[in-house]
Amino acid sequence: MNAISLSPVPGSGAAVSAGSVWTPWAAAALARPLLRLTRGSLVLLGLLLALAAFALATQPQLRDGIESRALAWLLERQMSAFGVAVDPQAIDRVTVSDPQALPDEQERVANWLSRKYRVAKEPMSALVAEAFVVGKQLDLDPKLILAVMAMESRFNPFAASPVGAQGLMQVMTRVHSAKLEDFGGNMAVFDPLTNLRVGAMILRDTIRRSGSIEGGLRLYVGAVSTDGRWYIDRVLSERDRLHRVAAGQNVGFNAPQRRTGLSTASASNPPAVSEAAQMQAPARESDAVAPASMEHPPIPAAEQAAKAPPVSPSPEPVQRLDTPYPGTPYPAA
Repeated sequence: MNAISLSPVPGSGAAVSAGSVWTPWAAAALARPLLRLTRGSLVLLGLLLALAAFALATQPQLRDGIESRALAWLLERQMSAFGVAVDPQAIDRVTVSDPQALPDEQERVANWLSRKYRVAKEPMSALVAEAFVVGKQLDLDPKLILAVMAMESRFNPFAASPVGAQGLMQVMTRVHSAKLEDFGGNMAVFDPLTNLRVGAMILRDTIRRSGSIEGGLRLYVGAVSTDGRWYIDRVLSERDRLHRVAAGQNVGFNAPQRRTGLSTASASNPPAVSEAAQMQAPARESDAVAPASMEHPPIPAAEQAAKAPPVSPSPEPVQRLDTPYPGTPYPAA
């Protein structure tokens, strides 16, 4: 029989012969150097990671450079995989809001407008929420802001008129460039929330100048050759519908339209109203906001002339809801 040699005593440092029996003591003897090597490697790796973290924390430029290179590498990988450039930050530029996160009043308004104008609920919810915030800041009825937006662009943020009015509330960029400068320049007119804010400021100024909501709407649309009744009726009718929708009533999309009460003679043969008479005009509605002591810059005549619709014979021009710029009337059928 072949003799089987026993393994060396642990800690003796003796080598294990090729024919010796594999015992736990032999395994421990071989694992001990490997463990020391691994432990030293982990300590070195931890030290390197600590130094790297310290360098990134104290060198923002280095950190930004690494992030940019890593992002560019990932985008190249995704583009090679999908065949089109991707942008992980695109979600940050989307103007949307969760309809269910809105208060009940705003949610009802957003759902009704979404169905009527065939706009997705999420972007409509963002516009409704912003209108309520801006309306509170400017002491302006948010439903009036939304009604003007509906008549001006049908909630198309890229709408443009032949005379240069642009965006949701058809802001004249060449006239109101000073307001847009605070938002980054004239191109901001195509940002939905920026257009809403600037348009609401213009609407507030026109209401205060005229002394009434009706007069403010007339100045907003630039109706200098007519009394603007066709526009005022449509805006105020839509505002009234939104008030009823917000209260929880079941309102049809084409509910009866209100009338401003202007005389037929004034509609067919409008008088020339002087600047002084406009400034002294009394409020026609109880919800008009017109502090007489406050000074407001006049609406430039260029905007009024540019947005003014052409003079049409009686009966009044018929407005089609699908026109990109409600200030441009269509001839009566």
